[in-house]
Amino acid sequence: MTPALRFLGLEGQRLPLIIDGEGEHVASDVVAKALSIAGSLAERGALQGERVAILIEPGSLFIEALFGVWLAGGVALVLSPLHPTIERKYFCEDARVKRVLTSAAYESIALEQAVPHIRADLVATRASAFRPLLPAKDDAALQLYTSGTTGKPKGAVLSHGNLATQQELVGDAWAVTQDDCLVHALPLHHMHGLCIAALTALGRGASVNFLAKFSVKAIWESFARGSIWMAVPTMTHKLLEEFAASDASKQRRFAASARALRLCTSGSSALPVSVGERWADIAGEYPLERFGMTEIGVGSTNPLHGDRRPGTVGNPLPGVTTRIVDDAGNDGSEGELWVAGESVFLEYFERPEANDAAFVSHNGLRYFRTGDTVTKDERGYLRILGRTSVDILKSGGYKLSALEIEEVLREHPSVSDAAVVGLRDEVWGERVVAAVTLRLGASSNTDALLAHCKERLAPYKCPRMIAIMNELPRNALGKVMKPQLVNMLNVRTSL
Repeated sequence: MTPALRFLGLEGQRLPLIIDGEGEHVASDVVAKALSIAGSLAERGALQGERVAILIEPGSLFIEALFGVWLAGGVALVLSPLHPTIERKYFCEDARVKRVLTSAAYESIALEQAVPHIRADLVATRASAFRPLLPAKDDAALQLYTSGTTGKPKGAVLSHGNLATQQELVGDAWAVTQDDCLVHALPLHHMHGLCIAALTALGRGASVNFLAKFSVKAIWESFARGSIWMAVPTMTHKLLEEFAASDASKQRRFAASARALRLCTSGSSALPVSVGERWADIAGEYPLERFGMTEIGVGSTNPLHGDRRPGTVGNPLPGVTTRIVDDAGNDGSEGELWVAGESVFLEYFERPEANDAAFVSHNGLRYFRTGDTVTKDERGYLRILGRTSVDILKSGGYKLSALEIEEVLREHPSVSDAAVVGLRDEVWGERVVAAVTLRLGASSNTDALLAHCKERLAPYKCPRMIAIMNELPRNALGKVMKPQLVNMLNVRTSL
């Protein structure tokens, strides 16, 4: 059953489906508004796979717009105000977006896209006789942009069947029911926040409590009425900092709320064991770690009940087939993780060379090469050792392309060359650090270079430190030796 069909089936549910800054929203109202938005989009006929961008704050209206796009036959592309205008324009141009659904709060940002926009809140209450389309499982549903081994982000196209499989597998693995309430503070332009968190909950009729922004105080307070919390390690670290800074009375209250949660998960980057243990001391249970990617959703998970092994991501979900392939192309206990199954995405949008590199056929299965190096223990638990490519970083739960950031730095008139690496960091997973060399006769300072990045990149992509160097370490062929650069920068940051 596709997410759209599951959504329509929620209409008779009486419990609040969405909780946001505007209050509580029952399913019948959310479904009715989604149908009105679909009718407005399809006034001239079904969208037939047209990409429609969504630029709306977290909450009921976002969900109504998302399902409105699907019920009109379109493909959703989620934009974020965190992205600078130039990046949002790139996404819209790359996907050939013709319309942006937005809200009153984000209308001024939507106007920057140079694409016609529709105020979703204004059309959501229009009377409509529109008969919703029920997309087939192979139809494209969602285009999420993810960094790759080339500089610019690629649009990963997920089908309705991919999303339905995720709803079923993750919902079963974590025993999500309509009695649950998900406390949601993750970004919605990301696989973790949109699909793994929100769509999993909605697929089971659970309530979703959308917080407008990440606020440690608001999250701690929201636990009192929640049962599920999903986070990236950086979020957990920030919550622990707030807990430590609180007085004894507040700590007792926070701890009681955390212990009442049925499930706390951690993903998008490795959870430092020290952070997981500190959380367990407060909440009574170590966070459930799992492995996921934009291209596959959740592929493996530690058990809901049973042995959660810190530092591992558990076993593959039912129906997910994995291979661990060494450098010689043979199966082994350590190597690159390949994944096949119904949750694996369709393709990178109009990127034939990237698709050829990403997929491999083996024994009748279509495997996706994840680019992650893993090892497997005696019980089949997977442990992520790191990215196969040093040019892919994971910071604060986001997967980032070092090449994209390097490209932006090289656009500065004073910069001759740049190399970006990730330094291990307990809070961020990896801290984005850049090393640059300057053009002959040019002068600049790190503040100017950071300002240059902030104008062109989302905040989470910007380097946290820039080192100006006389030269970058290179091999005989002129390629920057990033492992050596990491060592050099670690020495600098420790001084």
